[in-house]
Amino acid sequence: LELRRMSVGREHRGHGLAQALCREVLAFARARGYSAVVLSTSVVQVAAQRLYEGVGFRRVGASYPLLLCTLLNFQVLRYRHDLGDGAK
Repeated sequence: LELRRMSVGREHRGHGLAQALCREVLAFARARGYSAVVLSTSVVQVAAQRLYEGVGFRRVGASYPLLLCTLLNFQVLRYRHDLGDGAK
């Protein structure tokens, strides 16, 4: 299952909502038999990286999606959270 475009409004940050949303996505995927949840974020999204790593995601790769990104050293980071014996 791919988690895409998760965001919490600035006025609601710092209250654990993003962490709760991540845990809910993991529970949703696990209940439906998925073996993992994957996502991407950028190297500048340090708070997002901490969030994902804090709920058990591990970094599995990085890439430069465009030549300009390579020149600017702007990486897209890939994360994965394995869920166990899922079938999908």
